Amino acid sequence: MVGLGTLARKIFGSANDRRVKVLRQKVDMINALEPEMQALSDQQLQSKTDEFRQKLRDGASLDDLLVPAFAVVREASKRVLGLRHYDVQLIGGMVLHAGQITEMRTGEGKTLVATAPVYLNALTGKGVHVVTVNDYLASRDVEWMGKVYRFLGLTTGLIVHGISDEERLAAYAADVTYGTNNEFGFDYLRDNMKYERETMVQRPHHFAIVDEVDSILVDEARTPLIISGPLEDRTDFYKTIDGFIPQISTEDYELDEKARSATFTEEGNEKLETLLAEAGLLKGDSLYDVENVAVVHHLQQALKAHTLFQRDKDYIVRNNEVVIIDEFTGRMMPGRRFSEGLHQALEAKESVAVQPENQTLASITFQNYFRMYEKLAGMTGTAMTEADEFMDIYSLEVIEIPTNLPVKRVDEDDEVYRTAEEKYNAIIELIDDCNGRGQPILVGTTSIEKSELIAELLKKHGYKQIDLSNPKAFAPLYESKDGKHPKLFSVLNARYHEQEASIIAQAGVPGAVTIATNMAGRGTDIQLGGNVDMRLAAELGDMAEGAERTSKEASIKEQIESLKQTALEAGGLYVVATERHESRRIDNQLRGRSGRQGDPGCSKFYLSLQDDLMRIFGSERMDSMLQKLGLKEGEAIVHPWINKALEKAQQKVEARNFDIRKNLLKFDDVMNDQRKVVFEQRLEMMDGEVIQEAVAEMREEVIEDLVAKYIPERAYPEQWDTESLQSEVHNGLNLDLPIVDWANEEGIADEEVTVRIKKAAAEAMAAKAANYGADIIRQVEKAILLQTVDHLWREHLANLDHLRSVVGLRGYGQRDPLQEYKTEAFSLFEAMLSNLRMATTSQLMRVELVQEQPRMPTNADLPQMSAHHTDATTGEDEMALADRQLAAARAAAAPDGRDPESPETWGKVGRNEPCPCGSGKKYKHCHGALV
Repeated sequence: MVGLGTLARKIFGSANDRRVKVLRQKVDMINALEPEMQALSDQQLQSKTDEFRQKLRDGASLDDLLVPAFAVVREASKRVLGLRHYDVQLIGGMVLHAGQITEMRTGEGKTLVATAPVYLNALTGKGVHVVTVNDYLASRDVEWMGKVYRFLGLTTGLIVHGISDEERLAAYAADVTYGTNNEFGFDYLRDNMKYERETMVQRPHHFAIVDEVDSILVDEARTPLIISGPLEDRTDFYKTIDGFIPQISTEDYELDEKARSATFTEEGNEKLETLLAEAGLLKGDSLYDVENVAVVHHLQQALKAHTLFQRDKDYIVRNNEVVIIDEFTGRMMPGRRFSEGLHQALEAKESVAVQPENQTLASITFQNYFRMYEKLAGMTGTAMTEADEFMDIYSLEVIEIPTNLPVKRVDEDDEVYRTAEEKYNAIIELIDDCNGRGQPILVGTTSIEKSELIAELLKKHGYKQIDLSNPKAFAPLYESKDGKHPKLFSVLNARYHEQEASIIAQAGVPGAVTIATNMAGRGTDIQLGGNVDMRLAAELGDMAEGAERTSKEASIKEQIESLKQTALEAGGLYVVATERHESRRIDNQLRGRSGRQGDPGCSKFYLSLQDDLMRIFGSERMDSMLQKLGLKEGEAIVHPWINKALEKAQQKVEARNFDIRKNLLKFDDVMNDQRKVVFEQRLEMMDGEVIQEAVAEMREEVIEDLVAKYIPERAYPEQWDTESLQSEVHNGLNLDLPIVDWANEEGIADEEVTVRIKKAAAEAMAAKAANYGADIIRQVEKAILLQTVDHLWREHLANLDHLRSVVGLRGYGQRDPLQEYKTEAFSLFEAMLSNLRMATTSQLMRVELVQEQPRMPTNADLPQMSAHHTDATTGEDEMALADRQLAAARAAAAPDGRDPESPETWGKVGRNEPCPCGSGKKYKHCHGALV
């Protein structure tokens, strides 16, 4: 029986179908303008940009210009790139312009889709950002699609790892800026650590189109971008904390070795409060007062170090250093350190040199960074399965765009084997079959280890791995004769993007065997017969234009066309997956590699009961049942019901992962609200227009707080603690006032005391302004305020990190950890603002200038920084990896014979390299300092 919903969709179409149908009307209007656009000369077509800009100035909206602007871009693309937008590509572009996500199958040309909405939105002059997943794609797309923008009079910029601030400034000033998600996020954080407004590189966040939006806003959203720097030396603090642990007994803490956790009991807390109070480390009355968050955190880390970590089992001490031992391999891991102060606790325990912690200087998640844009859009081949998350977190609707040509790919039912060995044997048999028939095959794996396992199995079966360093390594595949194809295979490593693109581009050659991780090849199509552009670049290289090059180009194109026919006859690309991923979206990405632009193709998943996902829903019972039913070795179960059961298991895992990400975002939103306040205030301070009023307000609030502390409301004068108040005013405000004598005056009230102190403080600051000059004092106020804000914000981030690590325990007391975190984070923020007022006021009241012109802090005064972002797929720190690759490239390119006395001989010096002058400082803190 057909459900009512299914029946309604058949009659009226789905909501998605109706949306697409409405957009087709505009496509018809764009198509109607095509003859008119074709009749224009290049110059007339280019002049349309100025015409559109004038219309915007005259009050037209971007929506008013959509139809003619899209028609102009389509015509420009035909002339410059030789590519004409399909109707469905124009529909995709309209979805992007509307600030939504366009889901288009692999091979539908998403890179070209973006050009029309990018051009239209760039007409405002506010800048458009196109965000990609890696430097290679950003560089490729800005060069390739940039030809269209530049032809139409727009400027383009590129943001990649390792470029200078000057280059970034120019790139962000362009109409269209391509770059990676990491770099956009880090630039935002770095901008909000700078001391000069003119050196900030980013403009306000206007419009961004995120390519591979599911990868960036879902997969990578779990790990924040972090900029960190070394903390000051706190060796004595760690040693003091470590000294408390031997003074407590086993009754004072509870140990859970299975969960690797150690917590103090009530008795232990009381004992520690006494010890801390004696050492002068306890603030307030209780160990769990909000001011003691950091101390509690380090006490717990010290307890862990003493009770859970054993020398020569979890770590060893070698050369006066604590070296971690890998629990799985038993090998030493030099260079690796435990985080959150645990390594320092172990160093204090073993009485070796305590290395400084790395402190988070700034951090943000992609979720909160991209939500800053006025308008956000995205495109990918697989977003529908995460549509709820995109709507819930980013308010982005997912619209599925129909394919240009019908999909001919056959998605076969999964084959399930009892053991992994049987599964791999079946996969090798299929590879042999495809290779023999000349059908290209892509084998998708879930990890690098598994791709290497299949590579070893292929080698045992007579296959040879292609040497990727040899530019002609693929040649035997192109020249196979008599239907015999060489037994060659290549393995994709997701860490080397440029190599990855060139391999995946040739994975459609008849007989090609490509083993890849599931994420491999994003942004590059697998074209049957091979990729013309990649072949020409690899084989002709820098060959000069002329008859010989033209002849070779024609020969290569002819060969590729012949190879394409062979691959088509063999059935197109065969995609094989070695197991189901946690997410259906990743599986769909892999399937989508086959069947592009109406090509035939096939996909199949090979599974075993030993796979991770199969274990989720009781494969042990299934195994015993299959043995009873007499399933023989090497036989597989194939049934659509298994596919459905697996999909339901995947949906459960997806829902759980979504809940984890949503919960993380709730915690990060607390910090994000505070981050916005601090960064906005910082910008106002940098502009300097409100500094004087802000400083005066702070001074008055500090005085009011001091008076309220020592002269309680409605208290009699004999109850006033005027001696302490006089001492605090002297120490904090550098004012010698006879406050004790004022208290003896008849009829004096606390308001009068407050007024007198405020007046004395204002007069003292006025005297400084008269002495040094008002302009100089304004600069001093700005410098002190900015540096104090930065210092306290870093301490606040560390306190929030520590609070986050312990607040989960509140759940055991039937209290909501998130609500507790919000409450205490707010208290910490209020305390930070109070400290800011006191620290700034105290410094300004004491400041004495010994030079005529105060030195404003510059970007050279920023702490030594490093950027981190962990790749969700590989677990690698992407930024550390990029830094290593950049350093290696620069070392290779560095000129020999640098003369320390002669900067013109230094060539290009990396910002983090030692300065060639021999000072021992990094280049960016020496001759490369930005002043």
